[in-house]
Amino acid sequence: MPNNSAPRLSIAGGTHQRRDDDYEEFCTFLEATCGITLGNNKRYLVDSRLRAMLDEYRFGSLRELVRAARSETGNHLKVRIINAMATNETSWFRDIYPFEYLQDVILPDLARNPATVPKIWSAACSYGHEPYSISISVQEYLDKNPGLLPGGVEITGTDISTRALEQARTAEYDELNLSRGLSAERLARYFTVHGNRLRVSDPVRRRVRFLDLNLLKSYSLLGKFDVIFCRNVLIYFSNENKSQILSKIEAVMKPAAWLFLGASEPIINYSDAFEMINCSRGVVYRKKT
Repeated sequence: MPNNSAPRLSIAGGTHQRRDDDYEEFCTFLEATCGITLGNNKRYLVDSRLRAMLDEYRFGSLRELVRAARSETGNHLKVRIINAMATNETSWFRDIYPFEYLQDVILPDLARNPATVPKIWSAACSYGHEPYSISISVQEYLDKNPGLLPGGVEITGTDISTRALEQARTAEYDELNLSRGLSAERLARYFTVHGNRLRVSDPVRRRVRFLDLNLLKSYSLLGKFDVIFCRNVLIYFSNENKSQILSKIEAVMKPAAWLFLGASEPIINYSDAFEMINCSRGVVYRKKT
């Protein structure tokens, strides 16, 4: 339980050694809880993101917060800490080439088997920009190729941030948010006015489901995927966790399935289960058979 009589201190308060110990304990807790690793240069980030929570509960230090989170019966504090510390940087059609490759190469390849229902996973999907961008790409392909993939395409978006997932499920965004990466043509075609916001159109929205998932936990309930987007995610994990995550990703991929990672996330030191394919603007990986 929070200490309601505790003095309201800055995270930087106390002795230098105490501050170091408290910060180290918080970093250990955060990595064990959700895999996010923090260096010593991220103290300002912790301070800015947790200041309001410390004040609300009147915790005098990070150590008090961590110990309360560890001892609570439920997961309320843990969820709030994860929501505060998760980096939800995102945009529509980020880096563009994965979505072009999906339309130009992957979907035509999958369409050769008319009985298939392709399954695509967007890991760490944040506020939904990536899975909805994938769904728009699928819709554009289907519009150009009527009759192909008659069973449709299933898209799963997952994230550890419950706050981000709540926003993603609404499928509603303000105009400023939509200005990052969306062309005027796509905005007009795939969004409808919904109050003072714009909402993803029904065909695009219905193709996507959202699930709460910690990448350090099991993926077995997700099923098997033809394509996985796990972009700009591994950079937040330790080398050991990167290897474990890639191993678990490989386990839920169908034979010869495709994997998209971020541009700054080389795979060579963490997994030998994939072959690298160079495309016009970047790299895509394919599960070895």
